[in-house]
Amino acid sequence: MKKIGLLILAVAGIAVCACSPKVQKVDKYAIDCTQIRGFNYTPATVADPRHHVDTWVSYDPDEAAFNLDLAKSLNLNMARVFVPYQCFTELGDELAPRLQDFARKLDERGMGFVPVVGSGRWMRDTSLLYQAEEWVDYLVNALKDEPNLMMWDLMNEPDLAMFMKDINFENCKLLYKLFKEKDPDTPLTIGMEKVSCMIEMADYADILQFHNYSETRDMVRDTIALAKAFAASVGKQVFNGEMGCIARGNPYDVTLEEHMKAGMGWTIWELMIVRQGWGTVHGVFYEDGTVRDPSIPAAIMGWFRNRENPMDYFPDREDKITSVLNRIDQWKKDGAKDLETGLHIAEVGANMLESAQLAPMAENPNWEVNQLRKSKDLKELKTLLDKYYTMLKPYKK
Repeated sequence: MKKIGLLILAVAGIAVCACSPKVQKVDKYAIDCTQIRGFNYTPATVADPRHHVDTWVSYDPDEAAFNLDLAKSLNLNMARVFVPYQCFTELGDELAPRLQDFARKLDERGMGFVPVVGSGRWMRDTSLLYQAEEWVDYLVNALKDEPNLMMWDLMNEPDLAMFMKDINFENCKLLYKLFKEKDPDTPLTIGMEKVSCMIEMADYADILQFHNYSETRDMVRDTIALAKAFAASVGKQVFNGEMGCIARGNPYDVTLEEHMKAGMGWTIWELMIVRQGWGTVHGVFYEDGTVRDPSIPAAIMGWFRNRENPMDYFPDREDKITSVLNRIDQWKKDGAKDLETGLHIAEVGANMLESAQLAPMAENPNWEVNQLRKSKDLKELKTLLDKYYTMLKPYKK
């Protein structure tokens, strides 16, 4: 995969000159964040509600490789992944090789790694502050030599629950201090939900980050503009660390288009459709590599739906809709008892509805037909053909 601009420097790793044993050190702070094409990552098969922990407790190298190949197919170049402290308490020294394996799989595919390190019990019990230092020591020792470690993300959305804001911000400041002491070569960021809080905590992030689930194009644009203007005023890089949600009026193809137009680096939530997690409202790929909505990978590649002057459909141009309607009528006149003929007509009707986008894909017509092929329920088949008849009839010549 081609890597672009200064992003190459951040994720390509340490270059070793053939004529010298000296290692050339990469300046990770020189990253061009406008070139970030990232994804948040949780395997599709993890168990909720502790899916971020289960990402590592149930880590499967083969599954990770398959999923990262999917990401590579979309020319994505950065993975933002949660690594909760609880992983360490459950796995101990077994965690490091899993993190390293994942980092190296990313590197083999030209992708950078951004671990989100989170919080721990020390936030509420100051007698446990030593755990924060142990955690940072462990992470740095495990990953500091991985060439594609792009940045440490200190905490995810510490400003989400405002009643926790003060204690969360103090945790970010503590982690900032510890990482600066133990790994000054790697930039630090904080995954802020709000641009206003990104601004408030800007002194504790080398690279600024905001999340953008705005519900209209104007709001998406305004959020981007505010983030860019502030970043420019303080001379820091900025990128979007989360976006894209079908439940928030934030369609992937809309928000991706606006971020690309604005030259803003972006990170979608999330690569996989996690069946026991956020998969009901987020994600590109199922665990088998199929997609729920082809407009999402298309938008990631820069291809967007025409919403300005689309050409009208004429799905009955060659009388196929008329034919399907006539065949449904005839099947019913013949007694609606021939299962295979009825299923054939239903599949043709489903294909007409899908190809001309005449049906909501949340109720996928071909999925409905496939269910009837399994159940062989003639009564349900008649109901489905009546439904397709009603949906197709307005488009008859």
